[in-house]
This record gives sequence, structure tokens and C-alpha cells, in this order.
Amino acid sequence: MKKIGILGIGNLLLGDEGFGVHVIRYLENHCLFPEQVRLMDGGTAGIYMAPFLEDVDQLFVVDVVAWDGPPGTIHVFSGEDLRGANVQMRMSPHQLGLLEVMEICRLREQAPEEVRFIGVVPAVMETGMELSALLADKVVEVARMIRSILEKEGIHARNIPGSGAA
Repeated sequence: MKKIGILGIGNLLLGDEGFGVHVIRYLENHCLFPEQVRLMDGGTAGIYMAPFLEDVDQLFVVDVVAWDGPPGTIHVFSGEDLRGANVQMRMSPHQLGLLEVMEICRLREQAPEEVRFIGVVPAVMETGMELSALLADKVVEVARMIRSILEKEGIHARNIPGSGAA
């Protein structure tokens, strides 16, 4: 049975930069996943994400991305797409980026077999713990997207009763 990881990364103190963490919190509060699916609030953990990455076969990463398109645009990339593209996944120059951590895992021959990155173009990158209204509306959309992909693979999450899950 494949182990699946859903990782939300970002800084909750910088508005939309915390988008990935907000998605993880939504999933934790609204969905019950089978045992093979693990969720992680990666925050700005950098290299400390490596044990989680090394323990999953398939990985979903949710974050904001500096990419063309209006704020709120959702981009989905595979791990291979990311290696060849000039995608800025680090909003802070001080954090060790996901691609560098993934490369370390690969060197240790313990990287996930499959990686999907779901990136959303941010609207507000200022100090504050709330998402912009635009990205707040995208949290449920991205959660549904992840659930839909998993359902196509035969992995079904249940809604937590009374949570108003989508």
C-alpha cells in the first residue's frame, strides 16, 4: 500500500504565504483520511521536512508560487516539471527550499516516487495571519482537487460529521 503525504508549506505570518498551511488545517478539520495518508504542516521547516518526505511514496505539496498569472491562479506541476522550470518556490531567501530538500532526499535514495506540486499565485505578501479573500476562497478548491486526485486512485476520505466539509 502506497504511503501518501500531503504537505502544506508557508509562513503564517505573511498573509498569503501561509496558504499551504491553511489547506492542511482545512483538511485536518474537515476530512478523515485512510491510514496510508499523512498530513503535515511544514510551515517554514526547511530541512526538517526531510523525514516526512523520505517516508512517503507519493507527495502532494501545497504552497504559493511566484509564477505568471493573476493572484489566485492555481498551477499544478509534477516533480519533473519543477526541476526544469524556473519556478520560485521560496518566498523567503533565508529558508532552505523544497527543491533543495528533495534533492537531499534523492541523494539518500529516499525521495518520494511521485511528487505533485499545487501552487497558487499569492495576492498579499504582507505581515498578517489572515489569507486575502481571494486565496481564502481557494483553500476549499485546492482541498477538493487533492481529494479528487486521490479518489481517482481509489483512496477515499470521509467528511468529518458536522464540519461542513466540501
